[in-house]
Amino acid sequence: MTDLMSLPDTHVRAVTERAVTAARDTTLTRSEAARQGRGIIGELPGFRTGDALASAVLTAAAPARMAVYDRRVQHALDTLHLPLTPTPGRYGRYHQPLDDLLQHGRPHTDSWTARDIDTALYWTSTNPPTEQTPDQHKPTPAL
Repeated sequence: MTDLMSLPDTHVRAVTERAVTAARDTTLTRSEAARQGRGIIGELPGFRTGDALASAVLTAAAPARMAVYDRRVQHALDTLHLPLTPTPGRYGRYHQPLDDLLQHGRPHTDSWTARDIDTALYWTSTNPPTEQTPDQHKPTPAL
């Protein structure tokens, strides 16, 4: 956070403007717009790893096109056997199964957005696994 806050405001605004423009670019597929927006926002400290925060920013910028990605959504995709690996470019690839789900549900989902699908996936996964630290694997000592 300190690294981000120490950047000049003009620099942060320039990067986020480029990311927003990419996310909103309707000449690109949703997946390509997500990939480009994610790549741009990743230039800022705090956005270089992990997709949850970056996806929230991009979704706020383009709510009709982008979708939030987090561990609950990943758990729901895994449960549905929709593969999404953690290799680089995941946020862009994440939009392909969303587009597939939107297409598969037609005409019942004609008014749905990718954000509607990510919200449904989120609520489908009420108890995703959490990362455990090594101490969590140790048995609790008897009293």
